[in-house]
Amino acid sequence: MDLFNILSTLITDLLGPLGPIILLGTVGVIMVAVTLILIAQQPEDPMSKLKRAAQSPSATKEPQQRLRQGEHNEQLQKFASFLEPKDMAELSKRQLQLRQAGYQSKDAVRIFHFAQFALALLGLLLAFVYLIVLGGGEGFTRNQMMIYFIVPLAAGYYLPTYWVTRRVEMRKEEITSGFPDSLDMMLVCVEAGQSLDQSIVRVARELRSSCPALAEEFEIVAYEMKAGKDKTQVLKDMGERCGVQDVSSFVTVMIQSASFGTSIAEALRVYASEMRDKRVMRAEEAANKLPTKMTLATMMLTVPPLLIILIGPSVHGITQLGAMTAN
Repeated sequence: MDLFNILSTLITDLLGPLGPIILLGTVGVIMVAVTLILIAQQPEDPMSKLKRAAQSPSATKEPQQRLRQGEHNEQLQKFASFLEPKDMAELSKRQLQLRQAGYQSKDAVRIFHFAQFALALLGLLLAFVYLIVLGGGEGFTRNQMMIYFIVPLAAGYYLPTYWVTRRVEMRKEEITSGFPDSLDMMLVCVEAGQSLDQSIVRVARELRSSCPALAEEFEIVAYEMKAGKDKTQVLKDMGERCGVQDVSSFVTVMIQSASFGTSIAEALRVYASEMRDKRVMRAEEAANKLPTKMTLATMMLTVPPLLIILIGPSVHGITQLGAMTAN
């Protein structure tokens, strides 16, 4: 017990009142870093290597002949247990959210969770440097110090989630605004005699400068169709990736038109007309909301100066009259 008290006193004298907590946190960070290094250096299981070689014959090629993305996957695979959710439903939900944000990479989920982990540690490190090393926490109580440590940690952890959420919303707005024009171009291509696959490729090329998000989705559809994937499933995947109701309705129209053998050009003509009308209604709705949104700003910027101009002289005169009466 005496030895424990001596160590506690020594740590407190060296690091301050929060010395034990700082020492414990430092040891924890070091242990996490050592664990990650050991996992990275751990040799791969021979059975897993044989299974992967049997499933993918190209895995036995020379390293310089492999795809760079494959090597990147092998490096991240060592951290899969830390960087991927164990629940398949949660993993699928996160993959869909990242795809809707425009991150189509196979390693998007792992990179996302790695960013959460790295930014959380960075926030904790910055708080430690500011409060302990630079002395910014002098005079703070223990509870205040804990709050100043927890807030940067939580901010760094939730920053990737906020970023992905904002990216999803911005991408949905971009797709919604550019989708009617893409339907008009697709209708022109189909009526000119091109097939649906050729129309999608041409529309993707034309939309690259004005609507990159929608052009990327059409390019994915074109590549999957060229690869031989079922056209119905390709269109359904596009509607799921976009997460926009207009695109989902377009996918349903295309699937029904192919199932019942009706004219794709006629279906596109009707649906493109509806999308143009819908875009006009969205513009009218935004225009009708504008006066209501401007009311508060107009009142705050107009009424106070007007009151000062109208009432100010009277208030000044009353003030001067009161002063003269008092004298």
